[in-house]
Amino acid sequence: MTMPGLPMTGGCRCGAVRFRVTAPPIITSACHCAGCQRMTASAYSLSAAFPEAAYVITEGEPVIGGLHSPEARHHHCDHCKSWLFTRWGDMVNLRATMLDDPGWFEPFLETWTREKLPWASTPAQHSFEEFPPMDAFGDLIAEYRRRLGDG
Repeated sequence: MTMPGLPMTGGCRCGAVRFRVTAPPIITSACHCAGCQRMTASAYSLSAAFPEAAYVITEGEPVIGGLHSPEARHHHCDHCKSWLFTRWGDMVNLRATMLDDPGWFEPFLETWTREKLPWASTPAQHSFEEFPPMDAFGDLIAEYRRRLGDG
């Protein structure tokens, strides 16, 4: 996988919200949960997780929709309703197809496979029936970094 140079830019479908990412992703994923299926009207959502400090809104003002919990909040464009990203702890889980150049993206792991549609498949290296255990993330992130050539 060859990631484009940094910074990467992107935005919503209508262009009202634009953003810039200044660091490589921590990890990439596809989520097969029923919630993501409904939010995307598709088989899964595609995400690239970035450190919060590396993600900057450069234009527009996203609104919260979908999840409204203190742990995770989905952010959307108020005009076209595109699901842009989810804030989760000190990370931003960006919908990968919101990038101007998403062609490099490939999910490294897939989650919630117990809810996946029978025909849905991804090239992910690791699959989890639910969410990976928190103690597995260190090794998964290190492996992903090696794959990017950054570790």
